[in-house]
Amino acid sequence: MGDLLAKHYPLPTLKNILSLHIFADYFGAKKLHQITKGSTTTSSLFQATGEAAGTSGYVNITDMKGGKVGFAPVDSDSDGPMATFVKSLEELPYDIAVIQISNTLTSPEAEAPTAAPTDLNVTSLMAKQGCQTFSDMIVSQGVQSTFSDSVQGGLTIFCPSDEALDDFRPRYKNLTAEGKSSLLLYHGVPVYNSLGMLRSSNGLMNTLATEGTKKFDFTVQNDGDDVKLKTKIVTATITGTLIDEDPLAVFKIDEVLLPKELFKAAPPAPAPKPAPKSKSKSKGAAAGGDDGVEEAGGPGPASDDLAAADENDSNYGERVRGGGVAALCFSLALGILAYIC
Repeated sequence: MGDLLAKHYPLPTLKNILSLHIFADYFGAKKLHQITKGSTTTSSLFQATGEAAGTSGYVNITDMKGGKVGFAPVDSDSDGPMATFVKSLEELPYDIAVIQISNTLTSPEAEAPTAAPTDLNVTSLMAKQGCQTFSDMIVSQGVQSTFSDSVQGGLTIFCPSDEALDDFRPRYKNLTAEGKSSLLLYHGVPVYNSLGMLRSSNGLMNTLATEGTKKFDFTVQNDGDDVKLKTKIVTATITGTLIDEDPLAVFKIDEVLLPKELFKAAPPAPAPKPAPKSKSKSKGAAAGGDDGVEEAGGPGPASDDLAAADENDSNYGERVRGGGVAALCFSLALGILAYIC
């Protein structure tokens, strides 16, 4: 590592070089000495992060004469000695292996100057990675300087994807100029937060739009592996990382964050109305029927009997109920008598 440190690379460049030393596959000592056809190519973390162009993030592993195993980035043009396998330090087949090699791995692509986060054009970064619409809104509203000036002290941006903003455009156009600026600044937090920090530090967060009594805050809440951002109006989920390098982190989200200061919560859905009660009570039920609900063609007083009744006789109903009770008592008496006998 001494030769590498002696070159005094900036931290972002060192990060790329070190990323070449982490492979996206398991290679223990046994596997290294039994490589099919004597050679293979594996992806490194430098390739996985998207920092490497083309195939420059891949590393060739070769079984050489005398039982040696060599490692070289595919775009390496180094005249120095090839890095070779020295020994295994720790192996947990087939999850992780830590091996020692003789030299550091490097390549022109990994050593290329890398802009520090404070030098990045934040809006260009978002535009190139699926947040073109949000980037354009920031520029057209003239608040890009607020985002850029905040990077030095730490900044976390949650940019809605282009798909999330498609349906939101009409509502955005209806906002005042001040409202548009506040909405855009609401998606920035003036503190650096990595994804791991967001998972472990759930709670309220102030934003670039927070000022005085205007809270413009939202709640961070992890849900398993997902990190959700909850306003009083909507819940968004982090779906990707554009950059996560102190002091700047930019995450893609699947919903536009709507602050309660600018939008009203949707009214709760009305409770379902209870089903109307049946009004067709059976007259037969009043006389001791089974279920109390009259069915078409069901039992009840004969139509001829009803016609013969005096409609003005107020005791008619009592006589019908009384007859039912008398019949029930008579039946009960017969039952008791039969039991005694």
